[in-house]
Amino acid sequence: MKNKTPNMKYLFEPQSVAVIGASHNKDKIGYKIVENIIDSKYAGKVYPVNPKGGEILGLKVYRSLNEIDKEIDLVCITIPAKYTFDAVKDCASNNVRFITLITSGFSEIGNIKEERRIVEYANKNRMRVLGPNIFGVYSSRAPINLTFGPKDIKPGSIAIITQSGAIGIAMLGKTKAENVGVSAVVSVGNKSDIDEADLLEYLLTDGNTKVILMYIEGIKNGEKLFNILKKSTKKKPIIVIKSGKSKRGALAAASHTGSLAGADEIFSDIMRQCGVIRAESIQDAFNWCKFLANSPFPKGENTIIITNGGGIGVMATDACEKYGVHLYDDIQTTEKIFKDVVPEFGSVKNPIDLTGQATVTNYEYALEAAIKNRDIHSIICLGCETALLDAGKLSTVIENMFLENRISKPIVFSFFGGIEMENLVHRLKINGVHALSDVYEAVPCFGAMYINYHNIKYQEDSDNESEKVEMDNNIINNIIKNVRKDKRHFVLSYEAERIMRAAGIKMPESNLAHNINEAVMYSEKIGYPVVMKVVSKDIIHKSDVGGVALDIDNRKEVIDAYQAIIYNCRDRKPRAAIEGIEISEMVQSGTEVIIGARRDELFGPIIMFGLGGVYVEVMKDVSFRALPLGRREAMSMIKEIKTYPILLGVRGEEKKDINAIIDVIIILGTMIQRHNSISDIEVNPFVVYEEGKGVKAVDVRILLSSVKEDK
Repeated sequence: MKNKTPNMKYLFEPQSVAVIGASHNKDKIGYKIVENIIDSKYAGKVYPVNPKGGEILGLKVYRSLNEIDKEIDLVCITIPAKYTFDAVKDCASNNVRFITLITSGFSEIGNIKEERRIVEYANKNRMRVLGPNIFGVYSSRAPINLTFGPKDIKPGSIAIITQSGAIGIAMLGKTKAENVGVSAVVSVGNKSDIDEADLLEYLLTDGNTKVILMYIEGIKNGEKLFNILKKSTKKKPIIVIKSGKSKRGALAAASHTGSLAGADEIFSDIMRQCGVIRAESIQDAFNWCKFLANSPFPKGENTIIITNGGGIGVMATDACEKYGVHLYDDIQTTEKIFKDVVPEFGSVKNPIDLTGQATVTNYEYALEAAIKNRDIHSIICLGCETALLDAGKLSTVIENMFLENRISKPIVFSFFGGIEMENLVHRLKINGVHALSDVYEAVPCFGAMYINYHNIKYQEDSDNESEKVEMDNNIINNIIKNVRKDKRHFVLSYEAERIMRAAGIKMPESNLAHNINEAVMYSEKIGYPVVMKVVSKDIIHKSDVGGVALDIDNRKEVIDAYQAIIYNCRDRKPRAAIEGIEISEMVQSGTEVIIGARRDELFGPIIMFGLGGVYVEVMKDVSFRALPLGRREAMSMIKEIKTYPILLGVRGEEKKDINAIIDVIIILGTMIQRHNSISDIEVNPFVVYEEGKGVKAVDVRILLSSVKEDK
């Protein structure tokens, strides 16, 4: 008997494989897959299936799966979509564990119902489905090439998960061209059942895999992916290429894969939160994968640049700042190390400038010195073509250093010039040395390396995400019930104020006035100046209808403002039911920020922080995080916004109360997690005062979802 859910290792390490739709025609996918299985020297049993029977490449062809009297771990289906469900039923009868569904014609063209029928039936019969609309699976562990991609895949330590079949096949071709070895390549296609998160669970434990590369077009279960990525990046570097960033690109991704692309800003911030390394191009991704798979783990963050050209050294310095690479700046140490190799008109200050008269001997000496020094942890070696620099000899020296295991630290090379320098880079690449022509390709390899370094080095310092937040859930639930009874999906301002107070968030003092006398009474009780706002379930945007009056200073202004608000609302929203006018204290000015929490359709509960006020939609200076999060991650998202220096105090101003901001981020995040009825909370503006003087929520907007049950 099989377990309820088959172990993922049977997808990567099957003992037996059947190909339904195996073809006698050499130009058909069903033939190519059988051919690739044989060429990969797969040691397990292979069962081609075709109603015509006969023989393919020396293997007996079975007329149906039912003719095979053995249990089969993995079945590859290549027949047309209209016959697929019957084939899946045959798989269930033969105790199959995994199905790779090469066939297209499902959700990617709108045929969602049939895709769901197949998956539901398969899962009910304890089978998992990869695809449909895929090119297959390669695993060096088996080994097996169950794809219709290229042959002769080089085994190695990079695993590739790709949503696009065409890009995946092209990636296999590129691995061959770049001399890159792979541990596994998996096409996920429509992700009807098995997705990236399922595959990562296996790849994390696979000893052959050192680095994981993912190409993603859309995400179906962001919460599941977020949880596995947070765990995964603490163990192995994960590089992601995400397409569908533009509006048009997102639409194309959705139509191509049948899944949602999501807001790129949210995706990018959450990937950063997980420790994922995001690449903008396939070339960058390959560069980083090769480097991370073959370089030693750094022992620290001190990086040195060795160059024979000042200009290229400055470019590398700029790139280091851009990609978060720390340059070693102990001048006394660098002078001591490099003074004998650097001319008087050179520089022993990082970047180490050997000058244009540098020879191969100078480079060898400088590299040896940097490698031996314990305070230097990684090296960027650059070179421009000169008459004194013999590219052929330099290549030999560098290759010998690697062959003799003299390279004990991460090192990347970048050489720029004509044919000789291009040949130098190519020769080093072929021999497994990480060399590139462009400094802006070389330095980002270190940026990727140090993201991985921080993920692993500081994982013990990660947040305790189970922080206890005290709030009166009964009050919040009762308010939500009353809103539901009133058949509203939004919370009125005075109700939102009560919810905020129940959660422990400071709000301006306020009261709801039902007539002019109450408005005057509450204004004098609170103290001038005050703010007056209409309260109506039929008026969401109060300012748009003249329903707000600011800076009211005395009794006469209260009376005038009350009458003006009522008149404006009656005139512009004649059918609106007005409950009264909210009288609130005029909040003392401070720095305005925005804090919001909502249920994202891909990642579930998320939190947002940014510069607030009326220009937030124009400036869009915001950052996002998935929930839960702790104080360290909240601080990280605050630092991410471009206007963060304002919170530190500018032009003589005092530092703002950042700890109080973090408190509110944690509270709002906890609230939306505990109360499933709440879909959106937005506090804008949220006024922040000087350090130690706290914060105050000025305007709160809360929306409810269709879910009624709360935790």
